Amino acid sequence: MSNQFFHKPELALRRALELQGIHQSEAALSLLHDVLSSRRHRTWSPAYEQIMIAYLNLCLKLHRAREAKDGLHQYRNLAQAQAPGSLEKVIRYLLEKAEDQCSKAKAAVDAAAVAASEASTPLSILDDGDDDEGDGGIGPQTLLLSSMSTDPAKSQRDSLMLLPSLKFLWEIYRAVLDILRSNSKLEHVYHATAQSAFQFCREYSRRIEFRRLCELLRMHLGNLQKYGDDVSGKQNNKVRGWEGWSSESIELHLQTRFAQLETASSLKLYTEGFRTVEDISSIMTISNHRRKQNPDFPPPKAKLMAKYYEQLIELFWVSENYLFHAFAWYKYYILCKEYNKSMSEELKTQQASAVLIAALCIPSLPTKTDDGHGSSSTDNRFMDSVMQEKMSRMATLLNFNTRNPSRETLLEEINGQDIFSQVPDYLKDLYKLLEHGSDPLVLVRQGKPLLDQISPQAGADASSSLVGRYVQPLGNVLLLKLLWNLSSAYHTVKIDFIKELTDGLGMSFENVEKSIVLFTQTHKGLAVRIDHRAGCLRFGDAQLESDAMRSQLTVLGQQLEKVVASLSPDSFKAKEATRASIYQTVRDVRDAEHAKMLERKAHIEHRKEEIERLAQEKIKREQQQAAAEEAARRAEEERRIQREQQLREIEKKKKVEMELENDKKEKLLQALGYNTETMTAEQVAATDAEKLQKEHQDKINKKREEAERKTRDAAKQLDYLVRAIRIEELPLIKAKYDEKVKLDREEYEKEVVQKAQRAKEQWESDIKEKEILSNHNVFTYMKEFQEKAMEGRRLKYVVICSEADKEAELRAEKDKMKRARKRKQDEEKRIADEAARAKREEEQRIAEEERRKKEEARRQREAEEEERRKQEAARMAEERERKDRQQEDRAPRSSRELDSAGTGGGGGKYVPPSRRGAGGGTRSDDRTGGGSRFGDRGIGGSSYPGGGRYEGRTDRRGAGSGGGSGYGGSDRGGGARDRREDGPPGDNSRWRR
Repeated sequence: MSNQFFHKPELALRRALELQGIHQSEAALSLLHDVLSSRRHRTWSPAYEQIMIAYLNLCLKLHRAREAKDGLHQYRNLAQAQAPGSLEKVIRYLLEKAEDQCSKAKAAVDAAAVAASEASTPLSILDDGDDDEGDGGIGPQTLLLSSMSTDPAKSQRDSLMLLPSLKFLWEIYRAVLDILRSNSKLEHVYHATAQSAFQFCREYSRRIEFRRLCELLRMHLGNLQKYGDDVSGKQNNKVRGWEGWSSESIELHLQTRFAQLETASSLKLYTEGFRTVEDISSIMTISNHRRKQNPDFPPPKAKLMAKYYEQLIELFWVSENYLFHAFAWYKYYILCKEYNKSMSEELKTQQASAVLIAALCIPSLPTKTDDGHGSSSTDNRFMDSVMQEKMSRMATLLNFNTRNPSRETLLEEINGQDIFSQVPDYLKDLYKLLEHGSDPLVLVRQGKPLLDQISPQAGADASSSLVGRYVQPLGNVLLLKLLWNLSSAYHTVKIDFIKELTDGLGMSFENVEKSIVLFTQTHKGLAVRIDHRAGCLRFGDAQLESDAMRSQLTVLGQQLEKVVASLSPDSFKAKEATRASIYQTVRDVRDAEHAKMLERKAHIEHRKEEIERLAQEKIKREQQQAAAEEAARRAEEERRIQREQQLREIEKKKKVEMELENDKKEKLLQALGYNTETMTAEQVAATDAEKLQKEHQDKINKKREEAERKTRDAAKQLDYLVRAIRIEELPLIKAKYDEKVKLDREEYEKEVVQKAQRAKEQWESDIKEKEILSNHNVFTYMKEFQEKAMEGRRLKYVVICSEADKEAELRAEKDKMKRARKRKQDEEKRIADEAARAKREEEQRIAEEERRKKEEARRQREAEEEERRKQEAARMAEERERKDRQQEDRAPRSSRELDSAGTGGGGGKYVPPSRRGAGGGTRSDDRTGGGSRFGDRGIGGSSYPGGGRYEGRTDRRGAGSGGGSGYGGSDRGGGARDRREDGPPGDNSRWRR
């Protein structure tokens, strides 16, 4: 339909607008899509931009995300190289319109929800009579209904109004990111789109879409890393449109990933947050490689890195990873201290305090070296090594400049940066208490005042906003320190004693109990058991066979032997002597017993080998026999399966054909109104398909004629009814019209009078106000002020005009230089094109010469081959002639003798036995005139054994075997006559045997 518009895009656009005006948006969309995807015109023009905008408006109206994506791809191929600015304009227009459409849909849904909530009855009024909780309370039925009752129309409103817009906007984001993933010229549009997509996910809480968006951006980054640049940093042509990593590209990627990290934190998707950290580390690795290759390559801006570490601070805090939270605070502080020269001392104190408190919030215990555990220590070391490797990898990704991220390492770096000199004294006291305090009885009492100074309620300083949230983690660390010191000093402690010690922490015992259980799971060096039956806490391991108790019985036996030796030395000595004699007897018979054991072992091994050999031979024979039987059985089984398969295929084919035929008949029967469920398969098969088809067609024709008749009757009846109604209502309509005209005339006259009265009153009021203003010289003052303001504006206008002239001159000079460079580039391009064209023409000429030479060689070969075939044919003809001459030389010798013999004996010509009696020259019974010299046996050739040996012999002189020898002068004509009667010359096939 749209082929007639392809030769001029403006016509297609005009036709599409016409179709849209008559509400045929689908046809207009199809027409514009055909124009965009046409291969006839691949040169960009401004008309294509208008076509694309109209196409996108239709896609927005119809919510066609797939068509919009396809159109963007087609326009990208058309305008990417020739007009990238137009591509950017189209993409920004689409994103702006899609976001605006989504916002309007969201506002409409919210307005509908508010209207529905205002129209509904409040739940508290419905349940007022069932309130059993007193005044202002909510009953259980009210609470249950409030949790279960939802707006049934809300999901329907979202599906009809909001969901199509959300889906369309999400698909557009994905399409734009996919189109611009490797376009360096429009890289800022790519990253702006990515950040808009993050805002979309954050505003509408689209977690699944956010995960997919992160995967899409990660795939794009991986492709750019893999195919964008090679090892040397040069451009790689594997990614179309990519011009390599620059400082601006790296900065844009970092900004996008920081926005992604912020969105992950707001949506509480911490797994995606950690993956985003890995992406940022990959980008930083690219920046480091570029700086190694080019020392002038700038590093990422300090402002970006500060924002990065600020996001990490919040991410690790929410995920309760206090170790890396403290490291992030430390890196943020060092970065601000190094690059933010205008940072005040108060802000430095706040950040230093936050760094120290964050480091103190890391829960840690000293390592036990005297526990004596064997296997458990090995397991702990293995787990510690695995965890240390993970922590080291995370520290490398975050660029924390350490391979062993731990609390002690961070505190050493804090001490090395002289942060302790910038924190308040109470934080120094808290550090000393947590690091060097070992008295569990006064630990909490000394730490409570320090925690009160940190809490936001205690102080009104500005630092409370940064360090106030660390009170609870510091309380947990203080509780862990308390339990560790108690486990070092006590084996059992009462629960009431623990409550007294932890009273200053502001934690209930339930929370203390939860913290104890958590500590025992996360810190392997601390073993605590809560015994509620005895009302105490037990420190230490509870295993029955622990490493410490494993040698207890052995030590007890040794000590009891010493006691027996000291109490009764005589019995102990006798026991020792008996034991010594037994040991000596064992030593004497040891060698003989050992030899017997070796001999017995050798005998057993020999018997085992013999038995195994016999068993293997028997197994081998059985296997061979079983293999032969199995082969025969398999062959027979394969033949049987093949026969059955063929039979099944034949039966299946017949069955399928029968089922298709029965299905056709059943459809016809059902169309005719028969109940096929009550009919058997035999009855269905016995019916005639052609008869059913004819009957079905007749029924359809009858129904169609009946429907047409009813339609004609209904139309006729409706025509009569409408005509009667119009005739009856005509007087009523006329009376109503006259009454309406009268009322409108009265109302108009009344309004004219009122309007004139109001205008007169307004005129009188304006006259009075003008007199008042004239008495106070207001108009004179206004005129003077207006003249002064206009003079100032005129002077400003003159300055602006002079500046604009200067800028115009500079712009003209720049444009002149740009045009000169353009002309130079065009000339260089023209020279290069001419050189390339000359090179191509030379190559084509050489190729044409080579083709011509090959063609001549081919023709020469064909001529030589044809000459060779002719020579071979001539040789074969000569060979046949030579063989024929040799045959002629052999055959006539006996014929001449017979001819001469016949001439001498009877004066007639010779007649072969096969022609005698056939009317050829001499009669068969004339013995004198040329009859057979062999008597009556030769008549007819029936009894002559060699009568047929002359048949089929021909010579090149035209003699045939049918009418005589052909060597006499009188017989040559007869031979020719015989040839004319019996067959064509040279046809010897019917004479040969």
